Amino acid sequence: MELLPIYQTEAENAHLATNPDAWPGVLACVDFYGRIGYVLPWVGYIVRRDEEFVAGVGFKGQPVNNTVEIAYSTFPAYQQQGVAAKGCQMLVQLALQTDPAVRVTARTLPEESYSTKVLKKNSFKCLGLIWDAEDGDVWEWEYDKSAASQ
Repeated sequence: MELLPIYQTEAENAHLATNPDAWPGVLACVDFYGRIGYVLPWVGYIVRRDEEFVAGVGFKGQPVNNTVEIAYSTFPAYQQQGVAAKGCQMLVQLALQTDPAVRVTARTLPEESYSTKVLKKNSFKCLGLIWDAEDGDVWEWEYDKSAASQ
């Protein structure tokens, strides 16, 4: 699998416009970049497996206070195939290759779910319940570098 960056403008992402799964995420990223800026590698990505677009993953902006948050979403036809877990792993690797000291986090609804399984599989630990301005009460997760190296 590979990560294909979502670029700053709709025009730069025209090759994704015909994909009904990818395009809404592309538009959301372009809008998001307009508010927070576009700084590689801290952007959104489309995940391609073979010649298929299978997921959208990304960073929710560049690191702030040495912390970066990730997000991921598998397209419906590819769910339950390990795509989200691999996409999550690829984001963590990219973050740590870019800045080995960065703290990688994620947020989920405060309940066990497929997303929590993805994070656990990728050596994230739940730090507990926090308030998110957009989503309300959520669980915050942190990548555990020490657990991943074992």
